[in-house]
Amino acid sequence: MEVMRRSDQKKEDTWALEDLYVSEAAWEADGMRIEFAMGELEAFDGQITYDARKLLECLQLLEETQTILDSYYSYAMQYYHQDTTEPHYQALNGEAQIKANNLSASVSFIVPQILEISDADLLKYYEEEPELKKYTNYLNDIRRQKDHILDEKGEMMLASANEMAQAAKNIYTMYNNADVRFDDIKDENGDSLPLTTERYISYMESPHREVRKAAFESLYKTYKEHINTLAATFDANARSAFFYAKQRYYKHSMDAKLDDTNVPVSVYHNLIDAVHENLDTMYSYVNLRKRLLNVDELHMYDVYVPIVEGFQKKYSFEEAKEIVKKALAPLGDEYRIILEEGFEHRWIDVYENVGKRSGAYSTGSYGVHPYVLLNFQGSINHVFTLAHEMGHALHTYYSNSHQSFFDANYKIFVAEVASTVNEALLIHYLMGQTDDKKEQAFLINYFLDQFKGTIYRQTMFAEFELIAHDMVSAGKKLTADYLCSTYLDLNKKYFGPEMVMDEQISYEWARIPHFYTPFYVYQYATGFSAAIAISKRILSNEPGAVEDYKEFLSGGCSKSPIDLLRICGVDMESKEPVNQALAVFKEYLEKLEEIM
Repeated sequence: MEVMRRSDQKKEDTWALEDLYVSEAAWEADGMRIEFAMGELEAFDGQITYDARKLLECLQLLEETQTILDSYYSYAMQYYHQDTTEPHYQALNGEAQIKANNLSASVSFIVPQILEISDADLLKYYEEEPELKKYTNYLNDIRRQKDHILDEKGEMMLASANEMAQAAKNIYTMYNNADVRFDDIKDENGDSLPLTTERYISYMESPHREVRKAAFESLYKTYKEHINTLAATFDANARSAFFYAKQRYYKHSMDAKLDDTNVPVSVYHNLIDAVHENLDTMYSYVNLRKRLLNVDELHMYDVYVPIVEGFQKKYSFEEAKEIVKKALAPLGDEYRIILEEGFEHRWIDVYENVGKRSGAYSTGSYGVHPYVLLNFQGSINHVFTLAHEMGHALHTYYSNSHQSFFDANYKIFVAEVASTVNEALLIHYLMGQTDDKKEQAFLINYFLDQFKGTIYRQTMFAEFELIAHDMVSAGKKLTADYLCSTYLDLNKKYFGPEMVMDEQISYEWARIPHFYTPFYVYQYATGFSAAIAISKRILSNEPGAVEDYKEFLSGGCSKSPIDLLRICGVDMESKEPVNQALAVFKEYLEKLEEIM
């Protein structure tokens, strides 16, 4: 089946970008407003340190301008992502990036001048201009990082370099979404099938081993052909991250990235250590998969196929929405009403088309409802993806509804919690809908694969990132040979002796777009661990669990990520949440063994 063109999409299956702007002319008008505001903002240079009123007026205008930019940028980005091959959309996205970088440069004086205000003077300013208290969290977060803020000239230089610093990520995005082409494969009947990054996983779930192997070999054959270029792109992105870290007086890129989200680096190391301590459970999972697939050798192309036959269900998008609505009922009527609003009023871009950005994500601009990009293919995985991304969307909705602009944008560290709570509620719902042991086994297998893919796999990614960025911080170059051998060694470590390490898997790092947002992926694993703890409270009807969770969703960045999770009774500064989550993994693994 051919991948459809964007022009063939039905309107009801696409996101309502007209809710952001009724026309491109309206978008352009906001671009002019941003340009005008830059001049107004620059006029505050040199005035905000010693004048409470000027500080207030500057922050108010900054908030207004960044709110406009939020919608302006989202509109261009989303048009680009719905068809990355369209030159006009590429141009719109480029304009938005330039505008964002220019605004960043024009206001680069603000942070250094805020840091010049003494603590005593700031308290006095709050008394003189009580409206300044609205910006308390914003000001405190700036002052928390005082040792890593440069003078005005330095901040201007870093802001001006942003556009250049995004080059590696932009090049990779264009390659991976617009330019990469894979050889077609043959299905079990010998018919030709197109291979895309989106269709790859569905082929890897095929019960026909020859289809899985063909997709695996075709995909990585293409990445291998460009592996030196991709290594150079990866290296450039890592060096960009280290450049910014050094300029801000951090020893390592990880230190800078985690401090930006106010998360202690101990959380990162605790995650890796906790997973290392539980690798024996992963090896047990691999052994069970090998036995149930009844193969002499378990290969990397056998990792995604369900190990329980007979439940390869396909779901229409309408069916998927109904299942998700019922599964999330424990979160209450208010949550359900917002969810239905998203389903019924085109928050979601549903299906794959030529040039569409791969994967799935949720995005939201302040003052407008969230949006979700999917590439829905109808598998159980895509039903879970719908629940996952709507978790992000409603997190954004709650935060934007309860917080001011500066306090609404929750940190990345907590971003994966809401999405994974939804997945945990969904698996619980589906398990309760059947007494069939085989179907229960299928669902348990799916949930085990979620654990494996989120905690073990994302932690392996996190360890790979740490090793790679350690090399860069030590002044060494990341070559294709080094990246491939490191990645292969980690696969051996995480999957254990029963897994055959096919040579092709050494190129897998080259197809992971999240590596171009350094030190992001570990948060999938920490978020999953926190979400398992929260969902257990909700499903056990613990008093206050739903209320605590909604308070967390509404918190934005009004508190640190660690403190927001403590509202729900989760302490991510310890190994306990990760260990508890992996104990649940072990329980489900033992239950599956018992059933099978």
